Amino acid sequence: MTTIPQPAPAPADHSVTTLAQQIQDFVSGVLTLDPQQALLRAGLSFLVLLGAAIIIWGLHVILKSITERIAPKDELDQRRRADIGRWTMRVARLAIFVGALILILRLWGFNFSDLRDSPIYAIFSVLWRIAVILVLALAAIELGQLGIRRVFERLAARSRNPRRAAQIRTLGPVLSGLATTIVVIIAAMMALSEVGVEIGPLLAGAGIVGLAVGFGAQTIVKDFLTGLFLIMEDSVSIGDIVKIGAFSGTVEDMSLRTIKLRSYDGTLHIFPYSEAQVISNSTKMFSYAVFEFPLDHNTDISKALEVMQQVGDELREDPAFTSVVLAPIDIAGVDKVSEAGVLLKARMRTMPGKQWSVQREYLRRIRLAFERAGIEFNQSTTRLVTPHSFPSAAPPSEHS
Repeated sequence: MTTIPQPAPAPADHSVTTLAQQIQDFVSGVLTLDPQQALLRAGLSFLVLLGAAIIIWGLHVILKSITERIAPKDELDQRRRADIGRWTMRVARLAIFVGALILILRLWGFNFSDLRDSPIYAIFSVLWRIAVILVLALAAIELGQLGIRRVFERLAARSRNPRRAAQIRTLGPVLSGLATTIVVIIAAMMALSEVGVEIGPLLAGAGIVGLAVGFGAQTIVKDFLTGLFLIMEDSVSIGDIVKIGAFSGTVEDMSLRTIKLRSYDGTLHIFPYSEAQVISNSTKMFSYAVFEFPLDHNTDISKALEVMQQVGDELREDPAFTSVVLAPIDIAGVDKVSEAGVLLKARMRTMPGKQWSVQREYLRRIRLAFERAGIEFNQSTTRLVTPHSFPSAAPPSEHS
């Protein structure tokens, strides 16, 4: 009688059978242990778990200590740092727990040598290496961002030029975003390499795709280059008060391709650099507090100009404003004469961003000074003039 050969089992079925046999042998071996051996292995398992807990605690303390030393004081950055740190610790706990579980299984007699050639072992091995890459990448992103910002904050604090300090603070987030992008790309390449993807052809294809994307996404490239030149030329920095189109506010953040303005009412305006064609910077190098006073035609102009000069000198000598007022008041004089009245104009040179506080204080003082001097502002009212309003006019004729 001829024996028909049976087909060999598929590798996957063989690996499953091997794993099931390994589990069965493992359970049988654990049940046949004598009490002394079981107690010894239980004690060693407890020590492994204790060691894993100590490693997790030590890693948490080290990361917390490092981040507290280099973390910025900004509340938003602290919340973002907490989110990144939380995910880093979660992945680290998972990796340490899996390692401890494998070690405990080996202590109790589970033999992994028969599974090394199986697909299941290969899958778990790849997942383990990817987890390690993920932990290292998250830690590198967190520490890199905090380190870059801390270094730039210290450089800005040591800079004697306020404008240079603002420029340094602007470069910090840009370099931080660039470093994060580089770490993510490297981690993704390493993870793909662990899966079995050839990196060489992928890099060549990425170069071609990048070139095609560069032609197709010219706006993004334009945003990046425009923002880079804005920062290098020191046209605008974080903390400046600028106007872009119809919107004005304080520059809150500058990323790789956008600039963010926070208006007075708290609204956040986000502009791509390519949309910011004209930027009006009100706080670069110095500023001017500009004053315009519409006065009545009957006003003594010389006296009004004298009062304006006196109030400007008093404000500049005030200890609260000496450091922000850079020069004596510059009185332009009569700027306009119209039917409504006479317009007097002046300005004071101030520190960047201080023009509004100086302007408010000067207007308060000039209002009181004009009132004491009997100088009246122009009243925008309509007067009804009749012939009887002029005493020198001739009386109407009897025949009229």
